[in-house]
Amino acid sequence: MGRLPMIIVVFISSFSLLISVNASDGIRQLRFDKNKGEFKILQVADMHYANGKKTKCRDVLPKQVAHCSDLNTTYFIERMIQAEKPDLIVFTGDNIYGTDTTDPVASMNAAFAPAVSSNIPWAAVLGNHDQESTLSREGLMKHIVGMNHTLSQLNPFGVDVIDGFGNYNLEVHGTEGSSSGNESILNLYFLDSGDYSTVPAIPGYGWIKPSQQFWFQQTSMKLQRKSKAPGLAYFHIPLPEYSSFDSSSYTGVELEPGNPPISSASVNSGFFTTLVGAGDVKAVFVGHDHLNDFCGELTGINLCYAGGFGYHAYGKAGWSRRSRVVVASLEKKSNGSWGAVEFIKTYKRLDDGNLTVIDDQVLWTKTPSGNGR
Repeated sequence: MGRLPMIIVVFISSFSLLISVNASDGIRQLRFDKNKGEFKILQVADMHYANGKKTKCRDVLPKQVAHCSDLNTTYFIERMIQAEKPDLIVFTGDNIYGTDTTDPVASMNAAFAPAVSSNIPWAAVLGNHDQESTLSREGLMKHIVGMNHTLSQLNPFGVDVIDGFGNYNLEVHGTEGSSSGNESILNLYFLDSGDYSTVPAIPGYGWIKPSQQFWFQQTSMKLQRKSKAPGLAYFHIPLPEYSSFDSSSYTGVELEPGNPPISSASVNSGFFTTLVGAGDVKAVFVGHDHLNDFCGELTGINLCYAGGFGYHAYGKAGWSRRSRVVVASLEKKSNGSWGAVEFIKTYKRLDDGNLTVIDDQVLWTKTPSGNGR
């Protein structure tokens, strides 16, 4: 992206929000668009937001340096919201870069401002850098949960013991007035993948703990008793299984300089096996490794990166920041009504002059027997 033009804060009030409100408890219910039969999710990974226009960009071209700041990240989100008009915005951690943040609350408010002003529902999890200022992970999630238009939750209701903060699920119901209008036909899982290991003998990053996996299993079983809806999972740190691919078996790129180029935890907590055993999750979406943006299928589950979004995050000069979009589409019945989810696809947009679309691919398709491929 070249020089940042004068920032125009876009207030998007005319979008048709695919939510309803349960009058008895005030819960906003996500649902599919009754005209298109679609539900669209915009993933924003690794904003690394700090102090707005005072924060300089990292790893950009020389001609961009003088005019590049956190505001470029803001402008990119605004452009993506305008272009895609998503039904849900998901922030997958390292939303702020705590080390360089003088006021974490102000930084979070600024980072999430485009989502809040759009009136579009949004959800967030934490990464490994969010808490490196003056707020704890609990404090950060408590603030996020209190922001406007967010569906984020501190932790599951009724669960007394669970590791981390920001473990929750969201249900996406069928189109309004349809036979599936009162049931979830797409299930979304959000988990706190932690920050760094707290076990002295185990170096490196955190991981999804047994208490979280137990909650996921119980929630998945409960939802699948209602319907055989496909699921998607969002968290920050990639699973060790992301190392299972090479360039012949994924769509996208793997450009991280590390060896290996996957910055997962140094132990395998078994969450991938848990996902496979549950059977409903068709794709996992993470951030963390900014120069990886691929999707690869392993044992029926697509493991996907979003690619780095933020301009204060490390990147690669000349390699565009990017964002991932996921679209779930319903099958059209012979009578014109909408049925279950027929397929789930994804693509990425680059922060260039045209918001170029790349790597359009189908992640999952319903077979005639009702099972995914």
